[in-house]
Amino acid sequence: MSIQRIHHVAYRCKDAKATVEWYVKHLGMDFVLAIAENQVPSTKAPDPYMHVFLDAGQGNVLAFFELPTQPEMGRDENTPAWVQHIAFKVDSVQKLEEIKARLEASGIEVIGLTDHTIFKSIYFFDPNGHRLELAADVGTPEMYAKLDACKWDMLNEWAQTKQAPKHAAWMHDKEFNQGATA
Repeated sequence: MSIQRIHHVAYRCKDAKATVEWYVKHLGMDFVLAIAENQVPSTKAPDPYMHVFLDAGQGNVLAFFELPTQPEMGRDENTPAWVQHIAFKVDSVQKLEEIKARLEASGIEVIGLTDHTIFKSIYFFDPNGHRLELAADVGTPEMYAKLDACKWDMLNEWAQTKQAPKHAAWMHDKEFNQGATA
């Protein structure tokens, strides 16, 4: 394959400066580049924009466009808010807990720690309404091998039934049975 990695992923933002400051402050990302034009280079459309780029680690770049002449940004109302999200990897569950405490101390509402068995996650929203996930891997090689072995069976069953296959239901047993009585 000729694709090496994702060069950058771009989303819209309400305020480029506030967005950069939020990601620098809360997620420790470095602000690496700003591009601004009054015309879109690819389409030549007159549409002023500020395009900002943040270092998400290991060559991953998260970018945002502020578009002041366009209608106010919204979201796909037919897609639940939990579906579209950006997930970032952190190196440990301890780091995840530290970041969660720091976010909550800053007044940011955080969901989780959610136990996905092979990773644990927290979820929250950036100031633009984009849902973010931070995840720490905790799976074993055996768990990953088990998931790898059933991925095509799961996908094919889903394609036929549109019902959740049970091949990997063990991943969320703990999460769904929390607080359940024996």
